[in-house]
Amino acid sequence: MRYLVTGGAGFIGSHLCERLLDDGHSVVALDDLSTGRFENVAHLEQRTGFDLIVASVCDTSVVEKCVIDSQAVYHLASAVGVRLVVEQPVRTIETIVNGTDTVLKSCARYRRPILLTSTSEVYGKGTRIPFAEGDDCLMGPTTTRRWAYACAKALDEFLALAHWHESRLPIVVARLFNTVGPRQTGRYGMVIPRFVQQGLAGEPITVYGDGSQSRCFTHVADVVGALVALMQHPEARGQVFNIGNDEEISMLQLAERVQAVTGNKSEIRMVPFSEAYTAGFEDMQRRVPDLTKIHKLIGYTPKYRLEQILADVITEQAASLTG
Repeated sequence: MRYLVTGGAGFIGSHLCERLLDDGHSVVALDDLSTGRFENVAHLEQRTGFDLIVASVCDTSVVEKCVIDSQAVYHLASAVGVRLVVEQPVRTIETIVNGTDTVLKSCARYRRPILLTSTSEVYGKGTRIPFAEGDDCLMGPTTTRRWAYACAKALDEFLALAHWHESRLPIVVARLFNTVGPRQTGRYGMVIPRFVQQGLAGEPITVYGDGSQSRCFTHVADVVGALVALMQHPEARGQVFNIGNDEEISMLQLAERVQAVTGNKSEIRMVPFSEAYTAGFEDMQRRVPDLTKIHKLIGYTPKYRLEQILADVITEQAASLTG
């Protein structure tokens, strides 16, 4: 098959492109390289069946041509990272909502199956742990920019599922929980690449808030495998699935793990959210996925534990420092 991967030069998108090529498919990667990087897909440029188109997912004519040229679509293009959301809220909202609307309209016109990647952020400030797909979403106030990303991605889901309900456009929604691995950058606030970079450099490892907030980290290889399986499964259509790992760790514990595996050279420094971002910043205390639904449908169980995730990130970053 020939797939369109929007955001194909991004961290997750580049790994997905690579997997699809390895499976014998051809791929069109659409990316404006605003948060994606050419370096992520440079090694794919010489592979038969791979094409990179540098353009915005909001460009209607380009998206339409890409959809026509493909048999199915993975829509990953999005503004990413807490820092980008807080500092550039207009760009965040417009890229997410307008981009998804553009892609969905073309997919609906040409009846292309589409998998939309969403985020655990849509659960908002919910306190029922673990988060299940049918749980209520509790958002913060519109005056706090932190929640713009969550609300925009929730609107993406509503719009995608509306296409399913109105015309039975083949739609799958995947909510990703803190995906990590090689090629991920820490420049937009992703915590593990940032901690590892600080630890390897012997700089203070900066933990925001009091460090008690916890997350579950998923290796990109586990995520990509689940995305491929969900796209191929006919019973996934019209449904929402969590993709993640249920190994929970606090940010302070994570900093201590990174400190230990990078050589104990760095101190751990606590930084208030108001200093790291803006006054009034809010964060989710816990983010743990219920994986029952996706396990039941495709047998998904994460293969990579946190130890291996950290090892892979450290290996890549250490190589870049010496190379």
